[in-house]
Amino acid sequence: MSPLRRYGVKAGDRVGVVGLGGLGHMAVKLAKSLGATVVVLSTSASKEADARRLGASEFVLTKDGQAEGLRRPLDLVIDTVSAPHDYNALLRLLRPRGTLVLVGAPTAPSPVHALSLIVGGKQLAGSMIGGIAETQQMLDHCAAHGITADVEVIPVQQVNAAWERMLRSDVRYRFAIDFASING
Repeated sequence: MSPLRRYGVKAGDRVGVVGLGGLGHMAVKLAKSLGATVVVLSTSASKEADARRLGASEFVLTKDGQAEGLRRPLDLVIDTVSAPHDYNALLRLLRPRGTLVLVGAPTAPSPVHALSLIVGGKQLAGSMIGGIAETQQMLDHCAAHGITADVEVIPVQQVNAAWERMLRSDVRYRFAIDFASING
């Protein structure tokens, strides 16, 4: 919610979400609740149905830095991916003075070409969760709009299998351990 509020997302804005995982699925729901047109950008065609179910108006398959089928530039892109990828390709999808906000944290540095920012006066920013007040605002907003995380509850005995599924990106969209299963 922090970057959506910080950059003033409102009805009619076009918000791209890169990475339809734990953070990404919530970004879709939150941007939609603010009235934005949400565009999910993904390398996996299999995520289109989920993207639309979560509230995306558009789904754009990305491959080799290209976004085939993007109808119009985006005002804001929320990038939730924690694997190395090309920020320059994402900056090209923005309208002039648009912003790419990183919330995922790849372990390796990613080069950004100066012209990717200079041409169109684009911005590259980062965002973390807000403090207590901002977290409370987000929780209140979610309660008012009926927004919840998609969670798969697992018994503690399946934690190793869940870890393997997470490594394969086979999570829809968060795991939660049922602590009642500890004694079972």
